[in-house]
Amino acid sequence: MKWRLELVRAPRFVQREFAYWTRARRLERLFKRAMVMITIALLALVTATSQLGRTKVVEFATSARWAVQGLVGLEPDRGEIDSRWRARRELGVALTRPALRRAFDQAEPGLQKLMIYSGLDPEHALLRWGNFDRTLLLPSTTFEADDRGRSYRLKPNVRSVWLRHITLKEGVLGFFLVPDRPELPAAMEGSGAIRVDGSEQSTNSWGCRGPEPNPNATLRGLVLGDSFMQALFIGDNDVPSENLRRLLHDHYHVDVSILNTGVLGYSPEQYYYSMIEYFDRIKPQFVIMSVFANDFGNEFEVIEGGGDRDEARYWFGEIAQFCRTRGVLQLTVPVPFEMQLASARKEGYYPGIVSNLSQTTGLTYVNPIESFVNTHLKKTAERIRAKQPTVNSPLFNGEIADGHFSPLGSKVWADVVGERLILLLDRLKLTGRLKISL
Repeated sequence: MKWRLELVRAPRFVQREFAYWTRARRLERLFKRAMVMITIALLALVTATSQLGRTKVVEFATSARWAVQGLVGLEPDRGEIDSRWRARRELGVALTRPALRRAFDQAEPGLQKLMIYSGLDPEHALLRWGNFDRTLLLPSTTFEADDRGRSYRLKPNVRSVWLRHITLKEGVLGFFLVPDRPELPAAMEGSGAIRVDGSEQSTNSWGCRGPEPNPNATLRGLVLGDSFMQALFIGDNDVPSENLRRLLHDHYHVDVSILNTGVLGYSPEQYYYSMIEYFDRIKPQFVIMSVFANDFGNEFEVIEGGGDRDEARYWFGEIAQFCRTRGVLQLTVPVPFEMQLASARKEGYYPGIVSNLSQTTGLTYVNPIESFVNTHLKKTAERIRAKQPTVNSPLFNGEIADGHFSPLGSKVWADVVGERLILLLDRLKLTGRLKISL
């Protein structure tokens, strides 16, 4: 006889909730679901009606698609890249407009008066993209919009001067290059602004800084660049292109005309469109492209290895190809960073990035930094002997807290570039590729 042991399961007791508590928990779940749905709907509404939201959604979708294309070795279409940049820049301008309005409303009456005189008030200011990926506030009295690739340009036939010691709230990046007219002193009263004597500049009838261009000159050049070539805070006779023009004239004893298309905030894309705008008008035998670290992004990040190399590579290639197909000599010249003179050079990132991406040969790549260092040491020694301060380099505008070329720095740049340019022009003449008498 077999015995079977069976386990008897104890009855299960389920604690029941009161009806009102069950209803409360059900309502709570419904409320949470409703809040989630409302939040999603609001986000969708904001995205649909907000320029910021739309731009972010499109950027996310575009980045995802490009990432998938990259897995199979496909490059993004250039038209798509340009559209993406255009959307970013339009967004930057749209977000800056209310900031400008707040900055103007918060300014003291004296500063408001100066902003109105300069064309920097919300009703007249020029908000355009520059410095690679930033939104700039420009005075409409000295700058004008350019929708053919350059974003903005200097107005023709304007005499202007720089003002300092002006701070706008709300983080708006503004420039006070204002018309030098008899009414300026009255407009400056109560603003706290200080005129930078010696910084007066003039534009010619083509809207470029410098003397009137001469398309019939024996030797003609075109300079592409940013604020270093526009030459902030120094006079017309000290601009790099003007120093170079005099050097070439003294060497060859012929008429020389150099069109300086440098404008503050320009980057390689704007260099290219400046060249397109003026090339056929001046018909240059040489083109000089001046490059600085902020052509790739924030200059302090670039010198540490950051920056957008792909965008610079594209526009450098377009400039090089344009000149090559026309048989025009093109030089690439990186601007020395003042901190690289006495501190760590870190040239592997800048100007190393320029030599890697410029698509020019060693003959046409000109790095002026050694001449800058030598001149810096000589002038600093003179200051020490004269018991003068040596905190700032005499090649830059450090005495007014500005990092652009001083008149001396501008001349050293022209001497270095001019020496190489003369050697290259003489070489072209010997090989019969330069059809002018020098």
